[in-house]
Amino acid sequence: MYKIIRPLLFLFPPETAHNLTVGLLKFTSYIPLMSAFLRLLYFHKTPKLEKEIMGIKFPNPVGLAAGLDKNGEIYNQLSNFGFGFVEIGSLTPFEQKGNPKPRSFRLVEDRALINRMGINNRGVKYAVSKLKSKKSKVIIGANIIKSTHSTEEQAPRDYENTFAHLYDFVDYFVVNVSCPNVEGVTNLQNITSLSQIIDRLTTLRRYFDEYRPILLKVSPDLSYEHLDEIIDLILISGMDGIVATNTTTRRENLSASPEKIEEIGSGGLSGAPIFERCLEFVKHINKKTDGQLPIIAVGGIMKPENAKQLLDAGASLVQIYTGFIYNGPGFVKKILKYLSKNS
Repeated sequence: MYKIIRPLLFLFPPETAHNLTVGLLKFTSYIPLMSAFLRLLYFHKTPKLEKEIMGIKFPNPVGLAAGLDKNGEIYNQLSNFGFGFVEIGSLTPFEQKGNPKPRSFRLVEDRALINRMGINNRGVKYAVSKLKSKKSKVIIGANIIKSTHSTEEQAPRDYENTFAHLYDFVDYFVVNVSCPNVEGVTNLQNITSLSQIIDRLTTLRRYFDEYRPILLKVSPDLSYEHLDEIIDLILISGMDGIVATNTTTRRENLSASPEKIEEIGSGGLSGAPIFERCLEFVKHINKKTDGQLPIIAVGGIMKPENAKQLLDAGASLVQIYTGFIYNGPGFVKKILKYLSKNS
């Protein structure tokens, strides 16, 4: 079915197709028995793939990365496609419109996307209003980030604000300091700034009754020396894991013409071209930490074998996004069947 639908969706600009998909998923919640029908088609229960990571029992290791459900509006509907967990966001303290359009582009020949969305979202309070009506048992992560107009000095306050509002409504947090599409965010990966953010969040966490894991999402553009410094900080800070990786600003080895790439301009690249870098990072992090640090691997999973490669390399869990766009709603089921057969 998706082989028929995808060409139609791809007739629209990526952001328009995204909005149509979100709208359609919202609409399905009003159709009696639609959730049951979708689960019958796409849900694949895999008891042998269940695992407990960071104190959370995941029904399977395949999650949806942040970016599709920006505002926590469709996590219930997305869970019908078999995801073991859904990450919402990125979320900021207040609503922001993001960068000027156009800001999302397909590289079909590379099975990739380039986006410079600029973290458009309706703000944390709107997301909380949606999370309060949570009806399913899907595990939800919250990806949080500083506001576009906040300075580096104001960033810890932004993360703290969003973290506090969301705390009672999600299962884990991802601190996003690696998005290349908001000015100043990647600068927060320096150890001084990062330490301030982490200290604020881990201290604030002590005042809540329940424990929520906190992970850090890193850029694939980091040097290994810088990555090692971040890993060392995570290990001594009380954080619980790492998400490897975000999108990249690199443009090497693409099939798309240089003219097309130049016309698109800046933005974070996701999809097949970043898989090898993601795999390298997972192997490096796993080796440096002797397998003791939970890793959520995200980047370039376009076929089931990619997910297994990352898990075999030391990832605890994996996430998909661009692969879901290109392969359709049956992709999670394909991955889970493959992992069940080959684990």
